[in-house]
Amino acid sequence: TMPGDAAMHRHVVKLAVPIILANISVPLLGAVDTAIIGHLDAPYHLAGLAIATTVFASLYWGFGFLRMGTTGFAAQSLGAEDDAALRASFARAAFLGLAMGAAVVLLQTPIALLAFSVLEGSADALAAGEAYFEIRIWGAPAALLNFAVIGWLIGIQRTGDALIIQIVMNALNAALNVLFVVEFGMGVEGVALGTVIAEYTAIAVGLVLVRRRFKQLGARVDRQSLLEATGLARLLSVNGDIFVRTLFLTLAFAMITREGGRLGDVVLAANGILLNLNLFVAFGLDGFAQAAEALVGRNYGARQRAALRQAVRISSIWALITAAAFSLTYLIAGSAIVGLYTDIEAVRQATQTYLIWVIIAPLTAVWCFQLDGIFIGAQHTRDMRNMMVIAFAAFAAALYVFLPIWGNHGLWAAMIVFYVVRGITLALRYPAIERAATR
Repeated sequence: TMPGDAAMHRHVVKLAVPIILANISVPLLGAVDTAIIGHLDAPYHLAGLAIATTVFASLYWGFGFLRMGTTGFAAQSLGAEDDAALRASFARAAFLGLAMGAAVVLLQTPIALLAFSVLEGSADALAAGEAYFEIRIWGAPAALLNFAVIGWLIGIQRTGDALIIQIVMNALNAALNVLFVVEFGMGVEGVALGTVIAEYTAIAVGLVLVRRRFKQLGARVDRQSLLEATGLARLLSVNGDIFVRTLFLTLAFAMITREGGRLGDVVLAANGILLNLNLFVAFGLDGFAQAAEALVGRNYGARQRAALRQAVRISSIWALITAAAFSLTYLIAGSAIVGLYTDIEAVRQATQTYLIWVIIAPLTAVWCFQLDGIFIGAQHTRDMRNMMVIAFAAFAAALYVFLPIWGNHGLWAAMIVFYVVRGITLALRYPAIERAATR
């Protein structure tokens, strides 16, 4: 039976809010780390931390497919009421996460050589960054296994459990960082060690929560289903599609950063603030996109077209409300918010000049975020990959045309083109999901 609209509205909000809170806890931890290291005697500590955290953000963002792919498989198995497939969806993703985490540890020397040759910084900053990297890299198996755990919990609609894991990890991390850096005077190495301990603690908590859900399902994983060829091939195919899609997304933002850097320090600083404001939009919209992943996946697995359509409609209404709230907030209070970031007059002036783009962005970005969630839930990942390639080509062309004419305005206009083309191309492919979801 399909729930009424009022019940579905409540359910969507209940799924999305823990995801949004978990997302926001990440930059809060970054702020704590920055504040602790920022009070050390020399600026190179902070520069080193910034370099190293960029390396890990890029590295782990590349493995984001583990989270997304697992959510889709778990949600569809839940909808199909196939307990064996539901357990196997976790076991395969966990196996893949651990294997990839171990590979990252084994390949740490070439990864470090590549990463630190690309990034710029003083000799002291790079040395501090490398010291952080050498400790933090040992957390990779826990970090990647955690993607599988959180993806699976979101897929079975236990977003509150995912929030618990994130809160344990970030609160413990912040506390250990204060202890190691402020009390024991360990510098960036202390921050890295605190992070690794927090990652392994979080995965212990995550596995306990998964085991509790397994007990409710009343069964074990058999090794045969774990390594069954078609299941593994499907997992690798879906994850491969998501990886390629994420690669093009990363490339687009790297081009924005690079081209912005050529426009001078003031514009670069202004863009940094604006991209940060954009990040909060992403956290809000992500909550409803991930709720859509879980709900669409379940209804797609159950082959319930009407319920799938209802889940898409209601989660999208909430995403649109959230996007409008961000646009309105930035329109009314944008100048005041910018003032919180900087008191350098030139940077404030530049940020004001380009603020209009961050006001427009949420209402153009909401569609591609939401459709991404719908396509991940339905596991139509090939379409996601192909539409991303088209959108990236449109973005690169827009950048090439607009940047010489409009400068930084052209840069932001190209980003809006990227959002819009992603949204339109995915929307054109959406009817295929509804057709496939019919018995």
